[in-house]
Amino acid sequence: MKRLINLRPSRSTGILLGLLPFVVLLVVYLAGSQARLADNPNDKLLPAFSSLGDAVERMALEPSKRSGDILLWTDTAASLQRLGLGVGISALIGLVFGVALGTVPYLRAGLSPLVSSLSLIPPLALLPILFIVFGLGELSKVVLIVFGVAPFIIRDLQQRAQELPAELLVKAQTLGASTWQIILRVVVPQLLPRLLDAVRLSLGAAWLFLIAAEAIAATDGLGYRIFLVRRYLAMDVVLPYVVWITLLAYLTDLLLRIASRRAFRWYHQLNGEGN
Repeated sequence: MKRLINLRPSRSTGILLGLLPFVVLLVVYLAGSQARLADNPNDKLLPAFSSLGDAVERMALEPSKRSGDILLWTDTAASLQRLGLGVGISALIGLVFGVALGTVPYLRAGLSPLVSSLSLIPPLALLPILFIVFGLGELSKVVLIVFGVAPFIIRDLQQRAQELPAELLVKAQTLGASTWQIILRVVVPQLLPRLLDAVRLSLGAAWLFLIAAEAIAATDGLGYRIFLVRRYLAMDVVLPYVVWITLLAYLTDLLLRIASRRAFRWYHQLNGEGN
């Protein structure tokens, strides 16, 4: 039946529809920039594309006169290292505790209220405490990401483990499997693709915590650079950095999606996503 909810765009149409909002945003920005620059050629709020290009060339290709480093790549390496450590540790903690709480009722009864309570604490409210306890170095930034992301992953995997069909666990037990065998051979394989989904969903929050930590106490990193140049109203640097962070986040999500599809094809076929 030709109803809107039943109509699906072709692949090419879907790509065009996906690009359309970005084109609209660029047109709106260009129109706003030209209007402001016409009134004030020195306006810094919406710099011209030529100014943005000059800033990108300066930050990405020219060594800094102060340090000799190419700032964009130095900042990117520092931020990605912190993000990778924080998200990786969070994923490991989330898998271990999520599986444990989802499969062992005694552990769930003892620890689930604590995890739920921790997940409700705004991580940024603890940032001063983390800086006092762990110092202003790399550890406090990684801990902030872990504290903000790990409880979410734990709760998500716990829920997914509890939703596993009871028949799987009963069959494993009738075949003589122990608790450890059930966890390692039945539960964990079922939850690994869901772990990647949880990590993908938590990337936005992880970037938020990283940028906040770098803005307050860091000497390099994408968040540090944005908050350093904002005092000079250097929007020609801030805007490319924001776009670059968005692109990095998108590429990370894309790589995780591709890895999930290749490693757990059965999971995506089960969810009707095809090959």
